[in-house]
Amino acid sequence: MRIETADFDVSAEWTALRARLAGRAGAVVAFAGIVRDHAGVDRVSGLYLEHYPGMTEASIEKILAKASARWELIDTVVIHRVGELAPREQIVLVLVAAAHRPDAFAACEFVMDYLKTDAVFWKKEHRPGGDAWIGATAGDRERRNGWAPDDG
Repeated sequence: MRIETADFDVSAEWTALRARLAGRAGAVVAFAGIVRDHAGVDRVSGLYLEHYPGMTEASIEKILAKASARWELIDTVVIHRVGELAPREQIVLVLVAAAHRPDAFAACEFVMDYLKTDAVFWKKEHRPGGDAWIGATAGDRERRNGWAPDDG
């Protein structure tokens, strides 16, 4: 798990994960999130992400531990960027390796749902009418809460 300002190379991360797996996994699922150029009807010219070093990493490690407790995962990679990001830039990468496809798909979606609601980040959108701090939406919370039972 890494927090970085620099962009990541999905192919390099995929290749490194596959090398670590050494044939143990039957499935790897990848998700790469990209900064959108809109928020509803508002245009977005950029996104600024802040984090609290140590606390943010701990919140993500907790999410990964929850995923590992629910599914038989072999390895996970989470890279989340911080700082100023422009539309169409990559913001997050999640790779999940498991013996079987259902565990890999479910765990990847679970990790993303929890990253949106439980990971400690502060996000500010740059809009034509002024900057706006944003948080998890009702839809984000609903998706996260759909993973019942939640162990807190």
